Amino acid sequence: PFDYAARTRCLVVTDVAKENTGQVAAAFQALFLAAGGGGLGLFTAIRRLRDVHARIAGPLEQAGIPLYAQHVDAMDNATLVDVFRAEEHACLLGTDAMRDGVDVPGRALRLLVFDRVPWQRPTILHRERRLHLSGGRPKDYDDRVARHRLRQAFGRLIRRTDDKGVFVMLDAAAPTRLFSGLPDGVELQRVGLVEAIEATA
Repeated sequence: PFDYAARTRCLVVTDVAKENTGQVAAAFQALFLAAGGGGLGLFTAIRRLRDVHARIAGPLEQAGIPLYAQHVDAMDNATLVDVFRAEEHACLLGTDAMRDGVDVPGRALRLLVFDRVPWQRPTILHRERRLHLSGGRPKDYDDRVARHRLRQAFGRLIRRTDDKGVFVMLDAAAPTRLFSGLPDGVELQRVGLVEAIEATA
């Protein structure tokens, strides 16, 4: 029932160095400010989440945008999501639990930013699944998992027919093939950070 093509934008930012925490934090801050809040930032590592939070919490607060974070604030995930949902101009940082468990219809969630592609961690379980579920093509298995995670995260943006939102990936190396699972009509654009900020605003 949703017109994803008209009501969403999907952007991969090409000029932010994902290994440079300062650049990543500056990108999050600028995008959250451009959206006026309503941003969910998703991280693949808790350490990076905490580093970015420490850098941007103060400037966002000065702009009147509260920032909450999993693994930082002394609240469980459900409470964090409830607070985020209730405050239309707040932003929230989280890891995979936030990607999978957030249901925030309306303007409270209008921007979703990934720090990098959510590839699977190279654990023993991952190795065995690749071996037994890949049909002899382990790279395809990794792609399938990452594609599903991106599709699931994208689905957080549009929960009602009047929702609209911007999906931003800060990982320039994100393969285009991973976005093939997004809804029909959604066009992936590779842009610089300035263009992403303008599109978000």
